[in-house]
Amino acid sequence: MRIIVAALLAAVFASANAQTYPVRPLRVIVPQPPGGGFDTAARTLSEPLAALLGQAVVVENRPGGGTIIGTEAAAKAEPDGYTLLLGASANLVFTPALYKKLPFDPKAAFVPIGLAVANTYTLVARNDLPFGSLQEIVQHARANPGKLTYASAGNGTGQHIASAVLWHLSGVKVTHVPYKGAQAAYQDIIPGRVDLFFDATQTAKGQLDGGRVRPIAVSGPARLAIHPNVTTVRETGVADFEMEAWIGYFAPSATPAPILARLRADFAKVVAMPEITGAFEKRGLRPLRLSLQETEALVARDIDKWTRLIRSAGISAD
Repeated sequence: MRIIVAALLAAVFASANAQTYPVRPLRVIVPQPPGGGFDTAARTLSEPLAALLGQAVVVENRPGGGTIIGTEAAAKAEPDGYTLLLGASANLVFTPALYKKLPFDPKAAFVPIGLAVANTYTLVARNDLPFGSLQEIVQHARANPGKLTYASAGNGTGQHIASAVLWHLSGVKVTHVPYKGAQAAYQDIIPGRVDLFFDATQTAKGQLDGGRVRPIAVSGPARLAIHPNVTTVRETGVADFEMEAWIGYFAPSATPAPILARLRADFAKVVAMPEITGAFEKRGLRPLRLSLQETEALVARDIDKWTRLIRSAGISAD
């Protein structure tokens, strides 16, 4: 009887809190340093969301451990709607395959508030690479295993995964050269010390616009408006490969349903704002407008898909 009464009281208390929510500022934990793609997306969304909620939405950068430190902090936060996570493929989809043991279960620890954008990757080459297409690159790599090199922003990053999975599915060996971040990689690919780099499209765009590297293919399901003449990987026929990473807001899974409903409703309004979609599109990102059911299905499907692909390609961050 006492257990039933306690449960009823807890439900009443949670309902009362939800009705007055929010009464203080929220924080969004970003598991990467300031200035990167995660951080930019979080800050683009936080101000209009704060205006709708009537409370500040403070971006808190918690980098380290390949996104694990910040993501773990969000997983262990009080599930009261005042701590959210900037969740992305990098920290919720790739980590289960990259690490043998995680201090959280991405499927169980979080529920989506909503996804804001999808991000593709663009394969770029040094300007003097004597191959004009992905087909030619793969043919050369097949005849000369390990002679071509590809950069990444570090072991287990999206750039590393995009490249390693592509070469694995294409059946060729290309030598991996990891760097500490994309800018360090460009310092070697621009003068021609490394051959290829499958970089996030929004950061590759500046290098392509400046003519410092040459585009080869894009990872998404369709060509991009920012460089419409660049083929998709699938169009080239070298591999059944497609990769779009997503970014959005997530909450600890035990967050009360009424609070989640409020957050989801206001988040949906934010991602529908023309100024927000326009800001993302200018950076080469694809705005998303998904229902909750579509979002949940996409997250679950991507975790299963990329766990299989990452492990089959032998990629590890440990």
